[in-house]
Amino acid sequence: MRIPLRLVLIGDGESPHLLKWVRTLAALSQQVELHAVSSRGFLPEIEALLPAERRLALGHAMQFEGGNGALLRQLPRLARWLKAVQPDWLAPHYLTSHGTLAWLTVRVFGVHARIAGSAWGSDILVTPGRSALMRWVTGRVLRACTLCTSDSQHMTARMQALGAGEVMTFPFGLEALPPAPGTKDANLFFANRGLEPIYQPQRVLAVFAALAVDWPEARLVLAHDGSLRAELEAQVARDRQLQGRVRFVGRLDAATQARWYARAGWYLSLPQSDSVSVSVLEAMAHGCVPILSDLPANRELVADGRNGMVLADGEVPSPSRLAELSLRAADVAAANRAWVGGHALFPASVAVYVQRLQALS
Repeated sequence: MRIPLRLVLIGDGESPHLLKWVRTLAALSQQVELHAVSSRGFLPEIEALLPAERRLALGHAMQFEGGNGALLRQLPRLARWLKAVQPDWLAPHYLTSHGTLAWLTVRVFGVHARIAGSAWGSDILVTPGRSALMRWVTGRVLRACTLCTSDSQHMTARMQALGAGEVMTFPFGLEALPPAPGTKDANLFFANRGLEPIYQPQRVLAVFAALAVDWPEARLVLAHDGSLRAELEAQVARDRQLQGRVRFVGRLDAATQARWYARAGWYLSLPQSDSVSVSVLEAMAHGCVPILSDLPANRELVADGRNGMVLADGEVPSPSRLAELSLRAADVAAANRAWVGGHALFPASVAVYVQRLQALS
């Protein structure tokens, strides 16, 4: 009988995205003995899945773009804990921060383990471009990884250009396919990316305002929160065309968000930089027709005019393009849902990932 791999996740234990990895790997207990290190604390759900002796909370908020001196001072403590665990693999998530911690514990403090680093998006697509130092750090971490994971072909190519070796590419997808949607509201648009500059919520409003001119029944629900929320709410309050047609609902729990996905006929996601977005995959699985910004990762999901719409910078959807997609909305929804079920279910991808770790051990 194969001995389970001893694997240590290193990430933000208060992130729902890391929780998804914990839940999926914990379900593979015959193949993986799971431990976790958090740069902050842990969600209650993670605490319920992993006993205290398998968790280490460093208790510092990670600054993903640098300035992590306080956290780096925790390296001796982290290294002592890891040496006691004796892991086969360290699995850092977000390479320019937690990946640096994993690399330094191995390189400087002598922890004996291989590294399987997982990129999450801006750690590869944004941060290395901010300075020569961050580009060097990212490349050094990638070269230290025996295996990496990426959620898009576009990001994989960037990782390899920065020095990565073997990269497994699979969407950071859904844990299960949601129930098939019932009757959709063809006039309802839903958006739930962060209200921060990188996600361009101002453009979401601009696109909705442009299409709403010829579509008096159209309505937009903006979920999530962020530094731009007050400015956006003020803009809607000033614009008579948007008043009463745009609703801000803030951060949503998973069940409430699923209900909005299930109701909405359309989904808007227009960031300036992104890899394959879990939110877009969720929208597709719930049968929404996606309207996305023109990014390489988005084009891995949507062929413009076939199963959604891709907007070039500054472009707004024409009435004719919207009308054509509206006529085929039910077929588009069914095709997108089937694609997610066949290509983007997370447990199946992680099972293959674990098999690869076993083969490399």
